[in-house]
Amino acid sequence: MTQAFKPYANEADVLRIGELEIENRLDRVTLTGDVVLTRDKAGLGLARQLQALAAGIVKALEADKALPDAVELKAAVTVKNPFS
Repeated sequence: MTQAFKPYANEADVLRIGELEIENRLDRVTLTGDVVLTRDKAGLGLARQLQALAAGIVKALEADKALPDAVELKAAVTVKNPFS
């Protein structure tokens, strides 16, 4: 995992591991897509990146002394397209 990606630190960072996209938010980390872990050195490299990512997320969660039981996820709001 790159040092620049700090889980829950901002609303801007995006990381890619294979075709898996990891989006950083203040209240969540979202993983979308997929990653194929082949039985070779390339697959091992991707697996290590996933392992580092998961370890960083766990570390950030464990360090939060005010960690809530659950985060309330707000429904998406559709707005009128200002360009139409």
